[in-house]
Amino acid sequence: MVEKEEPAGKIYEIALSENALKNIDEITGYIAFINHQPLNAIKIGNAFFELFERINEHPFAFKECPYILTKTKMYRQALCYNWLVIFKVVGNFITILGILHTSRKPSKIKSLRRTK
Repeated sequence: MVEKEEPAGKIYEIALSENALKNIDEITGYIAFINHQPLNAIKIGNAFFELFERINEHPFAFKECPYILTKTKMYRQALCYNWLVIFKVVGNFITILGILHTSRKPSKIKSLRRTK
């Protein structure tokens, strides 16, 4: 049986903001050094980057961020363990804005709108 190949989808370029990189460093650093769980820190760090790959492949498969609503629905969120990954899709470009624990207040999420 011959399988049909799907036509090439839209190709996106993905970038991490300085804020997102700082968030990853803080999260993995806390887990590794404060909680004394370096293997879990590696596991979480790898999970973030695997999620970024999935976001890059299908950004609109993730739900719109309910805290930053727009008509174009460009702000999206993805869940990785207990962290929300907030990203923005504009044209063919995806920007990871930040990573916040789900227990954070929505006002922290709204402030990510100003992240470049």
